[in-house]
Amino acid sequence: MNKFLESIKRYQKNKKALLATNFYNAETLHAILMAAKRENSEVILQTSPATLYYLGVDMAVAMVRAAANEHNVTAWLHLDHATDSALILQCIKAGYDSVMVDASELEFSENVQLTKEIVSAAHEKYIAVEAELGYIPKLGQSGVIESGLTTPKQAENFVSQTGIDLLAVAIGTAHGFYKEKPKLDFDRLKEIRNVTNIPLVLHGGSGLSHDEWQMAIQNGICKINFATEIKDTFMKTIRNSMMESEEIDLRKVFLPGIETTAKLVESKIQICSMN
Repeated sequence: MNKFLESIKRYQKNKKALLATNFYNAETLHAILMAAKRENSEVILQTSPATLYYLGVDMAVAMVRAAANEHNVTAWLHLDHATDSALILQCIKAGYDSVMVDASELEFSENVQLTKEIVSAAHEKYIAVEAELGYIPKLGQSGVIESGLTTPKQAENFVSQTGIDLLAVAIGTAHGFYKEKPKLDFDRLKEIRNVTNIPLVLHGGSGLSHDEWQMAIQNGICKINFATEIKDTFMKTIRNSMMESEEIDLRKVFLPGIETTAKLVESKIQICSMN
């Protein structure tokens, strides 16, 4: 078992969650690590495929390892929502702590097959694998549908057949901001937890209430993905600060965005750490 998996299983046992935050550049990376240091907490740093196309895999790894060391924070590096096997294998080779293979839009049997292939390659390097089962709408996709929610029986079979380490479940969340208040199926989540007993992941953390985060954690979630609010907070702060100043030094322009983003992440770490 790798150290990341050992850590997240401790969170699972204690009914707490590890915050998994996407970063996009040096500024958002520093903001997240500042927050983790202030809260004396571990954190999962996630890169989406789009971020890796922007930064490059080796650059992203180097940035995370150097920044985590600089801030003296335990930070796990995770590949988020990857559909391209070549990119996943590249991240495995580069030394990620965990990778997510997202074949959730394929048929169940195809999802199982692709996920098994990634599990085999990752476990050879002692790297954890997250997969998704069910329909969690991505940006631009239609909303949550009842038939797309993860069923306990499917989850049990999927975990058994693939050997994954973490399972992202569809219980009514969606990526991006919610157009209307989501209806989360916590009873379904509890049933899934009872039949799988592996760390469960909640995608679509942005826009959910404090109570919804806590209910998810108490019913089996031990990793919560949080991204959209980070981008939104960082960019809104910078836009506002630039309207009030003619500063051209990028290092100074970004400082307010770093601080407001750090405070946002702090607040989410606090929710994840509550009993």
